[in-house]
Amino acid sequence: MTPPGKRIAVYDTTLRDGGQARSIAWSVADKLAITERLDEFGVAFIEGGWPNPTNPKDIEYFQQARALDLKNARLVAFGSTMRPGPAAAQDHLLQALLRAETEVVAIFGKSWDLHVDKVLRISLEDNLRIIEQSVRFLKEHGREVVYDAEHYFDGYLANPEHALATIRVAQEAGADWIVLCDTNGGTMPDELERVIQATIPHLKVSWGIHCHNDAGVAVANTLAAVRLGASEVQGTINGYGERTGNADLCQVIPNLELKMGYHCVGKERLTKLTALSRYVDELANLAHDERRPYVGAAAFSHKGGTHIDGVVKEHRSFEHVEPAAVGNTRHLLLSDQAGTRAIVERLQDEFPELKKSDPRTRRILEKVKELEHRGYQFEAAEGSFRLLARKVLGTHRELFTLERFQVMVGKHRDEPPFAEAIVRVRVGEESLLFVAEGDGPVHAMDNALRRALVGIYPELNEIELTDYKVRVLEEEHGTASKVRVLIQSTDHEDVWGTVGASENIIEASWQALVDSLEYGVALRREKAKRRRAEGS
Repeated sequence: MTPPGKRIAVYDTTLRDGGQARSIAWSVADKLAITERLDEFGVAFIEGGWPNPTNPKDIEYFQQARALDLKNARLVAFGSTMRPGPAAAQDHLLQALLRAETEVVAIFGKSWDLHVDKVLRISLEDNLRIIEQSVRFLKEHGREVVYDAEHYFDGYLANPEHALATIRVAQEAGADWIVLCDTNGGTMPDELERVIQATIPHLKVSWGIHCHNDAGVAVANTLAAVRLGASEVQGTINGYGERTGNADLCQVIPNLELKMGYHCVGKERLTKLTALSRYVDELANLAHDERRPYVGAAAFSHKGGTHIDGVVKEHRSFEHVEPAAVGNTRHLLLSDQAGTRAIVERLQDEFPELKKSDPRTRRILEKVKELEHRGYQFEAAEGSFRLLARKVLGTHRELFTLERFQVMVGKHRDEPPFAEAIVRVRVGEESLLFVAEGDGPVHAMDNALRRALVGIYPELNEIELTDYKVRVLEEEHGTASKVRVLIQSTDHEDVWGTVGASENIIEASWQALVDSLEYGVALRREKAKRRRAEGS
């Protein structure tokens, strides 16, 4: 059994196994950037890819990665055992691993006799020979060798004698690590523990665990293996990987550090976990899963009135760890289930004098409930909520008054569709009219409104709309249904959401768009004011 407090080596395979996930295609630049972030986070090993001749991208990655000044992690080149037939010295796969020039290499071999017979189509004796010769060849060339016992659990259950023999020959040939792999991801925790307990007497070197998530138990299996003595955990950031993915290191690491008393990256670096998770999502061009444990936006979000009241009085009443421990943030969600406590907590930074008993707090809550009844939703629309509160409290200053807008969308025969918007607004005594085109009606409105206002509000140059979502609220009404529009914006320092709702999608979009720009300008001005104050 691994004693709590022991250091567990984190072996990250986001760049290799994670890159095999559906919809993910890392560029060399992506891989280099992620490598630096993983090193900063404190993982022990970074598996950079498989640099065989058919993977020029991975070959280039390892060439460029030599220039990286890594402080904590060691790069690992990944590959397979030699092919049946020629000697190890002539095997092009092993030669490719040497050319990657990494101190550590990882190779996988077959543990399951099914694969030996049906995939490699060689004898069990030949399988043992190629494992032994491959490991020995890499050791003779000075490499630290991680031997991945692929399909180990399925292999042990089918033919324990051969599965154990593969581990034995790898160790005898000099392997520094043996990694037991649940490659199909279907082993249940109790079964995994039983196989590991039967295997431990045969393990003479440090060993690790590599689990896939096809049965949804990759994290549970990984934690079980650590309890039984594993000193290395393999996985990926956000659980990316083949099929349904790998063990999610964003769950494995905090569970080991915060729940089980082991040392992986340390408490200080653990506070960077949420930022790392979202960074990798951004480079993968995937939406961040808000319900992901520990690092998701909803992981420490509270909506029910009693939950909010409880967590404000005592965080432990509805939170299993402090959000800050993993770099996340507590959110008290605004909805028709919220109470005045949520309003006060949400606005405490801007209006510290606001109390639960303040009549204005009740008015803000009533306005939230009224608008949510009409289709608005403020959980992901912080910008719209703060504008609403400022209007009730009398601190909001409108950028302009709308006089009219008009949007035209059309198409000429085989030409692409076009969109054009006319916007007339009043700023003080001045009436401004501008026309602009766009890729769609909302883009055209955005362009026209910016053209009208940017001379007066140059802060608009710093604001960018990054996401646009539409949800139909009353499907039974078909094309006459009410819709909710959510726009996400950024000034490249902060991100905020705004919302609109109407039976007319253009009107709902206009509401969310105006809120986005008004909140963004106000935010930029507040930050500029703070910087001037700090400078003086």
